[in-house]
Amino acid sequence: MQYTTLGHTGLVVSRLAFGAMTFGEGQLVPGVMNNIDQTTADQMVNRALDAGINLFDTADAYTAGQSEIMLGKALGDHRHEAVIATKVGFRTGNAITDTGLSHRHIIASAEASLKRLGTDYIDLYQIHIPDPLTPPEETVRALDDLVRRGMVRYVGFSNLPAWKAARMLAIQERQGYTRFVGGQMYYSLLGRDIEHEIVPFVEDTGIGILVWSPLASGFLSGKYTRETPVPEDARRKNFQFPPIDVEKGYEVVNLLKEIAQNHAASPAQVAIAWIFTKPFISSVIIGANKMTHLEDNFGATEVKLSCHEVEQLDNLTAPQPLYPGWMQAMGWDAKVKAALED
Repeated sequence: MQYTTLGHTGLVVSRLAFGAMTFGEGQLVPGVMNNIDQTTADQMVNRALDAGINLFDTADAYTAGQSEIMLGKALGDHRHEAVIATKVGFRTGNAITDTGLSHRHIIASAEASLKRLGTDYIDLYQIHIPDPLTPPEETVRALDDLVRRGMVRYVGFSNLPAWKAARMLAIQERQGYTRFVGGQMYYSLLGRDIEHEIVPFVEDTGIGILVWSPLASGFLSGKYTRETPVPEDARRKNFQFPPIDVEKGYEVVNLLKEIAQNHAASPAQVAIAWIFTKPFISSVIIGANKMTHLEDNFGATEVKLSCHEVEQLDNLTAPQPLYPGWMQAMGWDAKVKAALED
């Protein structure tokens, strides 16, 4: 296993993280049912620990809290070895207040997560989703309160636009609150949108990126093809998330298969290995419904792509620049640039 630090912190994390979103038995979201019991969860977590993984990610909303419960039980006596990350923001109950990023809900949710996880502290507590109602000052104050009370060690965000994360970070720094150290974002060969705004933001501020859905919910595993567009056991069969350009996806999968042959690897391993080449990435979260999928993903850290292979994948999947992004290069005066390069 390879390791790095989470952004500009001293917290050492494995380059691969284990995602427990699939833990539990019942509905995860409409159209997706989880079917992993405690025995299977124990086996997966133990295998992840054996592989050197120390970062484990979950959320209070995953399978009605079952994910946190099962992860906590699976870690058991290995809790001290693990960096546990969980999230807050999605609805977790029937009361109208059982959602969002208000001070009330964040504190109550953290207390409930601690009980479910069977621990007395959370290593990384993350905002799961934007809240259009709660003022950012209230949200970051609640996060800081958790740290001051010893319930949380580090705080981060997930799925926020760059401007909102930047606004919250500015409040944290102005008020002397605990600042964001991690941003959990979707990133894959079929979803490179964060390169527009989020990546420049985190590179400037020293925040580490944790990647969710590096295989675009399994599409980049190679089992989705023009001949078999909807495999029978596929997660995307009833839940087309995250959204992707399917036709572009087929092209990317073909290239992944070609490169994979050069490394005696799988397309999934190559797709994850490509993410590791990006310097702004701290860790890539992998999850699985089957142990075989988990074992395959572990092999990604052993795949070393050549510069040419990275360039091929970069060029095929390059996102089109958005305004004002395509104006930024014009800020370089040609005469000044030439003088500095001499």
